[in-house]
Amino acid sequence: MSGASNFVEGVDLAFYIIIGISIFFLVAITAAMVYFVIRYRKSRHPHADTSITGSVKLELIWTIIPTILVLVMFYYGWAGFAPMRSVPADAIPVKAIARMWSWTFEYENGKKSDKLIVPKDKPVRLELISVDVVHSLYVPAFRIKEDVIPGRDNYMWFTANEYGSYDLFCAEYCGLRHSYMLTTVEVVDMPEWEEWIKTPAGGSELDQVSEGFNVVKMNGCVACHSSDGTKLVANSFKGIWNQQHKVMVDGKEQTVTVDEDYIRESIKEPNAKVIVGFNAGLMPSYKDQISDQEIEHIIEYIKSLGANAE
Repeated sequence: MSGASNFVEGVDLAFYIIIGISIFFLVAITAAMVYFVIRYRKSRHPHADTSITGSVKLELIWTIIPTILVLVMFYYGWAGFAPMRSVPADAIPVKAIARMWSWTFEYENGKKSDKLIVPKDKPVRLELISVDVVHSLYVPAFRIKEDVIPGRDNYMWFTANEYGSYDLFCAEYCGLRHSYMLTTVEVVDMPEWEEWIKTPAGGSELDQVSEGFNVVKMNGCVACHSSDGTKLVANSFKGIWNQQHKVMVDGKEQTVTVDEDYIRESIKEPNAKVIVGFNAGLMPSYKDQISDQEIEHIIEYIKSLGANAE
């Protein structure tokens, strides 16, 4: 079977047929138009011929032929699409969690990663979950794309046929940093995948980062919070520890210190204390997404980026 996934051949065939038919008629109709413009131009035929009143045969031809062509295109399109909704019983289940603006993949044993790690020649079923707005999971090399809609069950599946790293995008505009919502699918052999899936969360050899940064990255925090002092959608993590901020609480301005309690509250209830100068409502609550242990890792990560000089 050719292609990076089991769907490449069927999808490509449908595209080749549709594009081939479209190009044929583009050339044929354009050539006919040019011919008629030259052959029946006014200088050669100054008076219009009104003797032709209609042709049933011609009308049948230009009705029947396009109908047949449309049915042919539909057949190959359906033949490429139908297998995408028939998931094999032995497919590996993975939750694909989308949020502004990152992907998190959770495996059957509870392990999470910001990349989709799958074994070669083994079907994988993705349960598509959005925690905020409409996203769309798109892997061009695999010829698969499916919307990820909040509050609606949806799924997709595939079998990776070739080893390698493949781009995974969000193909539905989902906010200011939509273009940053990308990651990869890593296709490895089964023994390597089985060894990887058994390692503790955050201890993967494929992710050479600290556990705290791994949690921050997987949950899309880096899309809004930089680690180098750059102001993005929200304030930077750099030097924020032990810093005092003016925040809005129930419409009143207060001063708070960035400590462990503040970080925990900001992760679970991000709109409880909004820093002055930033908009409320942009950050969703992560109380059901990030565990207490993971919050401790985030706190240690933020501490490692430096504290207020005072």
